[in-house]
Amino acid sequence: MRRPAPALVRGVILIAVLLPAATLSPGEPAYATSHATRTRAATGADEGAEHPRWRWPVDGVRHVSAPFRAPAHRYGAGHRGLDLSASIGAEVRSPADGVVAFVGTVVDRQLLTIAHDDGYVSTLEPVVSTLAPGAVVHEGDVVGRTDVGGHTAAGDVHLGVRLDGDYINPLLLLGEVPRAVLLPCCARP
Repeated sequence: MRRPAPALVRGVILIAVLLPAATLSPGEPAYATSHATRTRAATGADEGAEHPRWRWPVDGVRHVSAPFRAPAHRYGAGHRGLDLSASIGAEVRSPADGVVAFVGTVVDRQLLTIAHDDGYVSTLEPVVSTLAPGAVVHEGDVVGRTDVGGHTAAGDVHLGVRLDGDYINPLLLLGEVPRAVLLPCCARP
C-alpha cells in the first residue's frame, strides 16, 4: 500500500485545522465554539457586551505589571490573567461577591479561587488566606495577603478570570481602564 505524500498530508491537516476557524468571528478564539456567543462577548470581540463591574483586588495605584495575553488555542502559551503591582503582605480583596472554591498550594504558590455568579471564577495568586472553601465573600472583603512564589514579581498579585471555563481578560470586568489613543508618529514639515 502506498503512503500519501507528506505535502498532501500537511495540506489535509491544514484544512482540517483552518476550516472550523473560518466560521468564527474575527478575534474569537478557535477553542471557544461551545460557548461562541458568550465567549465572543467575554473576549472583547463584541464591543457592546455587558459585563459585571468588579473592583480591583489590590488598593493603591493601579499598575498592571504583566497584561493578559490570550493563547492561540486552549493549550497554547499565553498569560491568562493580569499581574498587578503590590507589595509583599498587601491586603487582597474579593473583586466581586462569591463563594471561596479553593484555598491551597498549587506547585509553588498559594492560590485562592472564588466562584461568582453567571459562570465567572476568579483566581488570585500568590495569596495566603485563612478562609476555607465554602466561605461567602462580598466585593471588597479582605480575602488574604500577597505572598511570594510562582511567576509574578515578589509582592505582585496575579488575577485570572474564567467564564464558563474559558479564560478572559480581567480588564473587561474591572472597568475604569481608558481606551488607547493612537497619536501621529511623525510631524510633517
